[in-house]
Amino acid sequence: MKSEDKLAQFSKLIDQSSNIVFFTGAGISTESGIPDFRSPGTGIWNKISPIEFQDFVRSEEIRKESWKRKFHGKTNLSAADPNVGHKAISHLILRAKARSVITQNIDNLHQKSGVPDDKVIELHGNAGYAKCLSCDTRYELDKLQTQFEELGQVNPCGKCGGIIKTATISFGQAMPSDAMDRAQRETIACDLFVVVGSSLVVYPAAGFPELATHMGIPLVIVNREATPLDHIASLVIHEEIGPTLGFVVGINEPSPNRST
Repeated sequence: MKSEDKLAQFSKLIDQSSNIVFFTGAGISTESGIPDFRSPGTGIWNKISPIEFQDFVRSEEIRKESWKRKFHGKTNLSAADPNVGHKAISHLILRAKARSVITQNIDNLHQKSGVPDDKVIELHGNAGYAKCLSCDTRYELDKLQTQFEELGQVNPCGKCGGIIKTATISFGQAMPSDAMDRAQRETIACDLFVVVGSSLVVYPAAGFPELATHMGIPLVIVNREATPLDHIASLVIHEEIGPTLGFVVGINEPSPNRST
């Protein structure tokens, strides 16, 4: 099928739907200048080993290294702005055509694009703040950075003495049960499930598009590269994400590659 025909089919599916759920991965944010974590050669984890959750909890020295990476690293998520892909999803959410965004991303760009907090389900947490692992008290990063610069460490929680960590899900850390449960409910309730910028290799998150197809819900995958679930999708578009979503939603002209 030609690219133009795929875009027309995607637009038709959106027009016919009223409860769309978007499932987003790193690919939507690379167009905002945020590098992904797993791409061969360019992914962050190819350049620096991730810190396991158990090691973070076990070792004060490893916690110091983790905060050093956070505050002195080259990746500044807070400086990134939403791109047209994020804005297209926000447009549909605010028009009540889409019901929610399930995201693997930690960059807060969906919220920055205008999607209300209660419409974003963050499976892997959020890098924009920190919280106590024991009592869930929230801590803002600017205050923690000042503390780290002065003391060389982040002190324990002022309320309970627990360990403070960025509000992201690290390797070895349990997935947030509330977010997983809500993502399942949203998937079952939708009438169109759209995957955007995910390689669909990380489970259990990648199980949601599979669940959608098992429920008979049309699945659309928009990703630059092929995914393991392309064969079960109703429509697959291997194009640039921002221009594709912007065009089908009607907020910009198309400029994806004209592949067939």
